[in-house]
Amino acid sequence: MTPSSNDRPPIPGPAPVKTRRFGFSLVWIVPIVAVLVGLSLVVHNLMQEGPTITLTFKTGAGLAANKTEVRYRNVVIGHVTEVALSDDQKNVNATVKLDKQAESFTREDSKFWVVRPRIGAGGVSGIDTLLSGDYIGADIGQSSTRVKHFIGLENPPAITYGEPGKHFTLHTQDLGSLDIGSPVYYRKIPVGQVVAYALDQEGKGVDVEIFIHAPNDAFVSANTRFWNASGIDVEVGANGFALKTESLSSILVGGIAFRAPDYNPNDTAASENQRFELFADQAGALAPPAGKAQYLALRFDQAMRGLKVGAPVEFLGVEIGRVVAVNLDYDEVKRSFPVNVGIVIYPQRLGRAHEKMIKALQHDPNDEASAAKLIGTFIDNGLRAQARSGNLLTGQLYIALDFFPKAEKVAFDPTARPVVIPTIPGSLELLQEQLQTMVDKLNRLPLERIAGNLDANLVELRKGLTQFNARTLPGVQNTLAEVSNTLKSANSTLAEDSPQREQLTQTLDELGRMSRSLRELADYLGRNPESLIRGRPDNAGPMDLQGPPRK
Repeated sequence: MTPSSNDRPPIPGPAPVKTRRFGFSLVWIVPIVAVLVGLSLVVHNLMQEGPTITLTFKTGAGLAANKTEVRYRNVVIGHVTEVALSDDQKNVNATVKLDKQAESFTREDSKFWVVRPRIGAGGVSGIDTLLSGDYIGADIGQSSTRVKHFIGLENPPAITYGEPGKHFTLHTQDLGSLDIGSPVYYRKIPVGQVVAYALDQEGKGVDVEIFIHAPNDAFVSANTRFWNASGIDVEVGANGFALKTESLSSILVGGIAFRAPDYNPNDTAASENQRFELFADQAGALAPPAGKAQYLALRFDQAMRGLKVGAPVEFLGVEIGRVVAVNLDYDEVKRSFPVNVGIVIYPQRLGRAHEKMIKALQHDPNDEASAAKLIGTFIDNGLRAQARSGNLLTGQLYIALDFFPKAEKVAFDPTARPVVIPTIPGSLELLQEQLQTMVDKLNRLPLERIAGNLDANLVELRKGLTQFNARTLPGVQNTLAEVSNTLKSANSTLAEDSPQREQLTQTLDELGRMSRSLRELADYLGRNPESLIRGRPDNAGPMDLQGPPRK
């Protein structure tokens, strides 16, 4: 029997699935919010965190981790987080954490230095650190390259914060009293300062870098002259003493002054970092352009005591150069010790005379052969070098180039380098030679024999005067007395109003004066017999002729 469908067992199917609803608890809201806030703070800090740089200094004086600040324009832009020795233990590395807004201080030419109390040529700085402590000063650079390591400056830079102005380089033989911070003056007003100095590449001079603040940098032109205004400039002239100085600061710490010549047409403004020469004084700076230098050699046979390197060289009274060398030599032929003197001259200092000479003689100043030929022409016309006294008190000498038409002719070698200028003795040497010649002539005179003859003649003359006074003069006086008596007798016989009597009276007066004159002459010759040879002295008074009154 077939079972019915109702009797069949049920076919097994998939088990029914029971669903559960998830329940969220409010307790988790707080930690989730805290995590989100923390993550946002971390992200914000990472986004606001500035760069980290390393500064290398020679010492760690004034540096302290988590204490020393980094400031720009006295605003804090970072902190020192670590101070440690370098790997070679020769320097100190300071790790600095900069703020986000100070990211531009990672430029390659940015500068960092330790600010502490300092006393320098520019004055006293860093006084505020006595209370707040040392900090690191910063100055932003202009480079587009970014770096993480910087070499810290040991001294603060003279120019900071992008000060407007121009830099210039001055070349000089030595630094003198100049230093970083020494002032630069224009018409005795400080307009800049020295910012750096260093030896030139050849080590034969010093390059001094200066900075002129705007707008005064416009007064520096292509023809401006700079000179060292340090110390005191004392001049002694016909009007007395002249004392010159820029300021008290320039006396103590040195200084530089500049100015353009008064006549300066078509001058243009100087460009950035233009090079100039630094002169020793104002007179040398404002003098006409020196032009091309020409070296000459001199040879003196006399001693050159008082001639020093740097002594002036003058041509017809105009200074055109200086002495550059003074050396002692030995002449094997004469077995003497001449003095070789080297000088340098600047013909362009002659001004218009040099220009006219070039045109008239068709001279090329840049051609050495032409210059030597021109000097040879001057030597043929009597050009000579002479050492003259420049100061009688100090005995200093200078070299004078002058024309002596009567000087002996000398052979000139136009191929010699340097060109040799013939010399003549100095004025004092010539005077000494003349005095020595006079002394030699006097020594050759027979002075003793002449003196003996004069003594003998004076003795004979005295004897003759004695005989004249004892015999001749009394006879003359007696004769005159007799003539006087005779004339008196004749006078008495003549009428009082007759012309003959008046003439006799005059004759008697003349005879009386003649008698007195003869007596006075005899007395004077008795006291001064040498007057017959030497004559009557100019200062002889009347009493010298009258002598003592006769009794």
